[in-house]
Amino acid sequence: MPRPIRLYVKTVDWVSHKVGLIAMYLIFLMILVLLTDAISRNIINMNIHWAIEMAQFTLAAYYIVGGAHSLQLGTHVRMDLIYGQLSLKGKAWVDVLTSGFMLFYLAILLFGSISSTIYAIETDQRNFSMWNPSMIPIKVIMVFGIVLMLLQVISTFFKDLAATRGRTIDGDPITESSEEPVV
Repeated sequence: MPRPIRLYVKTVDWVSHKVGLIAMYLIFLMILVLLTDAISRNIINMNIHWAIEMAQFTLAAYYIVGGAHSLQLGTHVRMDLIYGQLSLKGKAWVDVLTSGFMLFYLAILLFGSISSTIYAIETDQRNFSMWNPSMIPIKVIMVFGIVLMLLQVISTFFKDLAATRGRTIDGDPITESSEEPVV
């Protein structure tokens, strides 16, 4: 692969990895929020109105921002009744062909999320609840996560394209050990 493509793949993979590591720790934030809610409600007998919504926002950020890292590692959900029986080159060809569908889906999702974020900013959109939080932060996080996922799909496409030729992105021959993503 040409040097600019290799540089793109390595940069996007590095960013996805670092953001994915940060996203992994959001689960602990969610646990802390839910634990705080449980303690305050059951022991202190005081309701914290923001806790459940904050946990929902944290979970949404967790899976939206962590999606690119999941794709990079190949730990996403996949139906592999046939796919699992294919060779590494065969899997790479299927991934190259299906990445167009994923790019189309993510482009539509990005268009909708940008539109929704602009609406939230223009109207100062708030969630209708007792806490009444602004929807702007989670919608900005949503746009960021989708953009990162789009970038990662393109990076994965280049890696799969190289794999159809029996090579890694650096031009080395593919072996069973080179199947793991390089971070």
